[in-house]
Amino acid sequence: MAGHSQFKNIMHRKGAQDAKRAKMFTKLLREVMVAAKSGPDPDSNSRLRTAMYAARAANVPKDRITAAVNKASNPAEGDNFEEIRYEGYGTAGIAIIVEALTDNRNRTASEVRSSFTKYGGNLGESGSVSFMFTRVGSISYPASVGSADELFEAVIEAGAEDCESDEYQHQIYCEPDQLNNVREFLEGKFGMPESANLTWKPNTLQMLSVEEGEKLLKMLDALEDCDDVQNVIGNFQLPDELLTKLAKD
Repeated sequence: MAGHSQFKNIMHRKGAQDAKRAKMFTKLLREVMVAAKSGPDPDSNSRLRTAMYAARAANVPKDRITAAVNKASNPAEGDNFEEIRYEGYGTAGIAIIVEALTDNRNRTASEVRSSFTKYGGNLGESGSVSFMFTRVGSISYPASVGSADELFEAVIEAGAEDCESDEYQHQIYCEPDQLNNVREFLEGKFGMPESANLTWKPNTLQMLSVEEGEKLLKMLDALEDCDDVQNVIGNFQLPDELLTKLAKD
C-alpha cells in the first residue's frame, strides 16, 4: 500500500487519542461551514454530505456540526473562508500538495512557506506538482473488517476503481463524484469506515530512506499544525521500518 496513505491513516487513528483532537475538530467544522455555503441540505449538496460524514466519523459532536451548518447559512455570522492550494517540494524532491481554508491569505501563505523553508523544501507555483496527482475519492477501513478479496469484490460491485490492502487497512479509491455512493454501499456491508473524503492520489511514489522519511515527517507535521491547513498530500513511500515505528509510537 502507498506509504502516504498508510501514514495518513496511522496519524488519523492516533489523532483521536491525543491533544490534536480539538484542532482536528476545528478543521473538520471549517470544511462543513465552507461546504454549507453552497446549500444547507446535505441531500442536494454532495460536498456538505461528505464534510458532515467526515466530521461524524471523527466523533465531532452532532450539535457542533449542526451549529456549523446554521452559522454558514446566516450571512451575518458565517466566516468568509477562501480555498487555497499550495504546491511545492520537500525532502528528496517529494512533491507536496497543501490544501487550506483561510480568512487571511497572507498569514496562511507565510506559515506554509515557513514550514517548507525550515525543513529544506521549496514552495512552488500553482500547478508545479499537481500534474503528478489525480483527484479521487478515498475510503479507509481497518484490515479487521474482512479479507483483501472480500473488500476487492465489494469495491468492484460498488463501482469503485481500486482497493489497496495490507496488514493494517484497506484503502479504496473511486471517482470523486462517486464517493458518497460508494461509501454508502460499503457502509451497508462493513459498517462506518475510518475515513471517507476527497483527496489527491500520487500517480507514482518515491521510496525514502528512514533518514529522509523522518525529515519529511517533520515538515508534514509542521504543515498539519498550521490552523488553516486542511490536508497535506505527498508522493512518497515510507520504508517498512519507519511505518512500523509510527504504528507503535
